[in-house]
Amino acid sequence: MNLPDWDNPAWSESLIRKIKQTAPRELRFMEVCGTHTVNMFRYGIREAIQPEVKFISGPGCPVCVTPTSEIDKAIWLSQQKDIIITTYGDMIRVPGSNGTSLRKAIAKGATVKIVYAATDSIDIAIKNPDKEVVFLAVGFETTSPATAILVKDVIQKGIKNLSILVMHKVIPPAMEALLKDEDIAIDGFLCPGHVSVIIGEKPYHFIPERYHKPAVIGGFKASEILYAIYRMVLQIAQGQPAVENAYRHVVRSEGNKNAQTLLREVFYIGDTEWRGLGRIPESGMLLKEEFSFLDVEKRFQIPELHSKDPPGCRCGDVLKGIIEPYQCPLFGKVCTPLEPVGPCMVSSEGSCAAYYKYGGKTI
Repeated sequence: MNLPDWDNPAWSESLIRKIKQTAPRELRFMEVCGTHTVNMFRYGIREAIQPEVKFISGPGCPVCVTPTSEIDKAIWLSQQKDIIITTYGDMIRVPGSNGTSLRKAIAKGATVKIVYAATDSIDIAIKNPDKEVVFLAVGFETTSPATAILVKDVIQKGIKNLSILVMHKVIPPAMEALLKDEDIAIDGFLCPGHVSVIIGEKPYHFIPERYHKPAVIGGFKASEILYAIYRMVLQIAQGQPAVENAYRHVVRSEGNKNAQTLLREVFYIGDTEWRGLGRIPESGMLLKEEFSFLDVEKRFQIPELHSKDPPGCRCGDVLKGIIEPYQCPLFGKVCTPLEPVGPCMVSSEGSCAAYYKYGGKTI
């Protein structure tokens, strides 16, 4: 199939017809990218391809999969004298235990600054030499290179008053954890475009090889998403599951080797906790020993915080695809974007926020 003008509406319409005609049965696919989640609602894709294809949202929002225990650490640090927290914007409103959040900590006198680049934290540290600056490093393979650059710059510039709370996660191990879960039925994955720019195609090969499911990397325009879905449906119809790059005009098969090298220099892969999915082996990026002096947990004595998730919140089940957001008893009632109870309603890429904004309850 020749790739057309991705902005041509007629191409999208033809793909919807092909999806519906080709599907051999009702299929359940999962996307693991928050931008895919939002754009599928924005373009009406979920509704257009049902009932032949149903999509469930997975753990594609990095803020959402960050466990309450990590949020509580960030809040505790913000409450300590002479500490400045630097963070990307979504983390401000994520609830910790007992309804606390960084936003509420600010109201009580904490100093929390939103940054748009990890290295902005260096300028803040230089301007505040009498303070300790803590950067909250959250995100998947897409944002972790920026943290690696921060680590290198801190050392090069001799910054002594900056440390990092590392919460980076690796997507493919979470995908395998979902495939192993008997409570979740997934026929294939729409693989994340942004993450794949960094990691390439190879990390997804286990999906068709061990689980005999298609894994297709997709872009973010309506036609790009639909084309990736069509390729997944076609693989199943032909009985030939494979990793396929349907975003080849952006994603190289080998990924970004420079970024991969940078990540290997700064991080090692270890076990880490995911909200809803529990502790997943080799799914976290952790600072190597030579950089551990920048690790917040080595620099500060953080007490045991006895973290607990908000009562009634089913964000963890949403992230696993066990329920849809509107099936949570709090959705749209006590949990809204203005007053979120769980992180899935906080982030613009969260499944609950997307369902709420685009009327997902009727889909």
